Amino acid sequence: MYHPTSRVLAVLELLQSRQHMSGPELARRLEVDERTVRRYITILQEVGIPIEVIIGRYGGYKLRRGFKLPPLMFTNDEALALTLGLQAVQKMGVHSIAPAIEGAMAKIERVLPDDVRPRIQAIHDMLVVDINSPDTQVKLPILEGISTAAQQCRQILLSYNTEHGETTERIIDPYGVACHNGRWYTVGYCHLRSEVRIFRLDRIEQAQMQQEVFIRPPDFHCLPYIIQSVAAIPDTWNVEVLLMIPLEEARSKVPAMLATLEQHPQGVILYASIANLNWMARFLVGLDCSFIIRRPAELRTTLQELAGEMSYLAQWMSD
Repeated sequence: MYHPTSRVLAVLELLQSRQHMSGPELARRLEVDERTVRRYITILQEVGIPIEVIIGRYGGYKLRRGFKLPPLMFTNDEALALTLGLQAVQKMGVHSIAPAIEGAMAKIERVLPDDVRPRIQAIHDMLVVDINSPDTQVKLPILEGISTAAQQCRQILLSYNTEHGETTERIIDPYGVACHNGRWYTVGYCHLRSEVRIFRLDRIEQAQMQQEVFIRPPDFHCLPYIIQSVAAIPDTWNVEVLLMIPLEEARSKVPAMLATLEQHPQGVILYASIANLNWMARFLVGLDCSFIIRRPAELRTTLQELAGEMSYLAQWMSD
């Protein structure tokens, strides 16, 4: 359980790591309301922590300049959160990150009380994180450099290897970085192609930040853009199926990276581009709902063959 004392200390940690934070931002980070944040600030002020209150449109809270406390001990919940996070990062395909992770884990274990250390060690030893490990790894300087450029809205010069093995140089406006389905990507406006493109970070040889700045499109979110783009990549078969279920139910059953969904008076239209009709037929049956295949006609034939196969197996098992 996350006790109020832990949240009060978390406020102090946040203010030490940032020059200034607003009340709404602190409330969001701590998952409390702004009135509770004001109470936490008062508690810290009463024990002598010099927190200054800034009034006005851009108001908030900040520590008096030059004030620093030694690093605080981790609470049990903080140690657990760090352990879980480090376990996940190990599976995310960042090159040469393992020594840093092991070093961080050793530091966490060193400051833990004796009664807490075995619990954290049990999680470290026994937890299996089910994240698809990529077959290629991204270089940490590439990940860090592009993330910084995206944060500062500065253009970046890439040396990029295409899927055909060609190396090109191009200037892009990086909008952000995302890890999806075991791979790292950046999305941005490519000045070579004059359009928004997706780039795999493991194919980037060099990334040099430029002085030129850009304006990020408002409300642009990298991960949804990547998922929709991957689902729209042309394949052998273009599939269109009417699912007789509500849109929310369809979203819970159909992975976003597999297909796009569109509201329809009779239900939801599923659009997908796939290589294997037999796989799609089995997937549709597994949705456990009525559906109408609009195209291709070959999918209907595949579904009939699958039904015959299932009927034969059921008959064979009953004999």
